[in-house]
Amino acid sequence: MSMKLARSVAEVRAQVNHWRAAGDNIAVVPTMGALHEGHLSLVRAAKGRAKRVIVTLFVNPSQFNNAEDLAKYPRDEAADAARLEAEHVDMLFAPDVAEMYPDGFATTVSVSRLSEGLCGAHRPGHFDGVATVVTKLLLQTQSDAAFFGEKDYQQLSVIRRLVRDLDIPVEIVGVPTVREADGLAMSSRNVRLSGAARRQAPAMAEALTAAGAAIEARQPVAATTDAAKVRLLKAGYSDVEYLEFRDAETLEPVSKLDRPARLLAAAWIDGVRLIDNVAVLPGIVSAR
Repeated sequence: MSMKLARSVAEVRAQVNHWRAAGDNIAVVPTMGALHEGHLSLVRAAKGRAKRVIVTLFVNPSQFNNAEDLAKYPRDEAADAARLEAEHVDMLFAPDVAEMYPDGFATTVSVSRLSEGLCGAHRPGHFDGVATVVTKLLLQTQSDAAFFGEKDYQQLSVIRRLVRDLDIPVEIVGVPTVREADGLAMSSRNVRLSGAARRQAPAMAEALTAAGAAIEARQPVAATTDAAKVRLLKAGYSDVEYLEFRDAETLEPVSKLDRPARLLAAAWIDGVRLIDNVAVLPGIVSAR
């Protein structure tokens, strides 16, 4: 059976009701398109957990705080649909802005604390836009599980919190970051990098991995993160928005490795903002 294409919430709910009547469970993979292997890893994880898989494709304007960034975001629905068809996805839900935000739309979902700092400090309103659209997609698709990549770790944390707080009956599943052969985290924004910047970009993963190993080896956190920032700038990044060591669950800043933690970074190269993160775990000496 070929993949179904839905443009409206009514179409999605009619199909979901049909699947429910047949006893099928359902997973959703929310995306903004420009699909790459990282997205497809989410799809495959979802297919391993559910009979039916819905992928959503919506470039959400409310999570962009920069109009130029929104305009430049890559879009190719036909190519995305072909990739999903090849993965035997059951439905692609690709609504337009009017379907998601009809006239008179006046509700915003906001998650405090977890959305503050890190990307939230540099992208005002971003996580309100994320939380609002994800809440809508979860309710529209009525899925049993939703799959998100760990590359956007703060986003994943915000979504887990809102689902707990609002009692939305869905399991949020985080899937490990998929990387290029040289270590660069896969991102739809990578296609905007020049050849030279693309060769320099893996320095972010290298700096985070080395810093994580140093912290696991009990090197001082502050000195290690400072050195990692310098390493990024020397490698060709023009600006480091943040490179911080945070509690893996609460995202609160921590100064020593006494609990599962995360090193998270955002930096600019060639006019493109890239993010990445690595896990840092107590009680081991990393062989990374």
